[in-house]
Amino acid sequence: MNVTLYKIIPIAALVFSVYVISTLSPSSLFAQQQQTTTTIDYSFVTSWGSPGSGFGRFSQPVEIAIDSEGNVYVTDFTALANQVQKFSSNGTFILSWGYLGTGGGGFANPLSIAIDSNETVYVTDWGNADQAVQKFTSDGIFLGLWGSTGLGDGQFINPGGIAVDSQGFVYVGDFGENNDIQKFDSEGNFIMGWGSPGSADGQFMNPADIAIDSQGVIYVVDGGNSRIQKFDNNGNFLGKWGTAGSGDGQFDSPTGIAIDSTTGNIFIVDGGNDRVQVFDNNGNFITKWGFPGSGEGQFDNPIGIAVDAEGRVYVTDEGNARVQVFSRGGGGGG
Repeated sequence: MNVTLYKIIPIAALVFSVYVISTLSPSSLFAQQQQTTTTIDYSFVTSWGSPGSGFGRFSQPVEIAIDSEGNVYVTDFTALANQVQKFSSNGTFILSWGYLGTGGGGFANPLSIAIDSNETVYVTDWGNADQAVQKFTSDGIFLGLWGSTGLGDGQFINPGGIAVDSQGFVYVGDFGENNDIQKFDSEGNFIMGWGSPGSADGQFMNPADIAIDSQGVIYVVDGGNSRIQKFDNNGNFLGKWGTAGSGDGQFDSPTGIAIDSTTGNIFIVDGGNDRVQVFDNNGNFITKWGFPGSGEGQFDNPIGIAVDAEGRVYVTDEGNARVQVFSRGGGGGG
């Protein structure tokens, strides 16, 4: 049975409540978002993938990342696949790696993926006995791993979202009982961590994904609290936005995040609402697209998202076993 990520995360964290979150300013950010005029549309460009476990097919595509050459990497989560697949920007299959197992390139459930400036690929492996972060070359050659099960520094219950900053530091979100963010160097040496279970500023209920902008500001998808939180690279709280719901600037089990390096805009996969929302870096709503279905620009449990150097947006459409690609301009399908 296929289990969607936004259903997996609450199970992994046992039981949580969804809280209504206060906003950044004394006046409601959501009210500000409702007043924002949408001036940017995103239109469907192409898609690739189909159900299955062969090359270029997906069992449960989860997260996605793009390297400096525009190649696209997708994690396939289930035991039928347990792999990372690499494609060109137009969806041509290049290679894959991974197998069911632990350590040395084997995966239990490869979840999130990030790529540093040296084209080193980092993958979090949810459910691995090592609770691991694994490192590979861009061709899938295993370089190393770190992590163990537990509540201490450098330990995980369920390692999830991952991102790498411009200095090569690796940030990992744990959506298990830790509900924290941990920072490591590129060799896996623990630097620091922050966060605990809850809904206060700097607390998390299932930190599902992480992105870092050009200024080093860290954005965390706080899925169980239906919000986005901002921090500096020392874990100091900077701001937040979002509440539970289906309106502009609201979320239902948000899962993925990406940043457009040109505009600085923040893209959030709003999985429970089957859509993508776009904000500026202060959380002001800009635009949205998507609705339930299997047609172009429609989604069935979208999870991961990435933006390339040209501003094209890539979304893993898990329920439809595909990747969809969008660009600025035109209708946008929402």
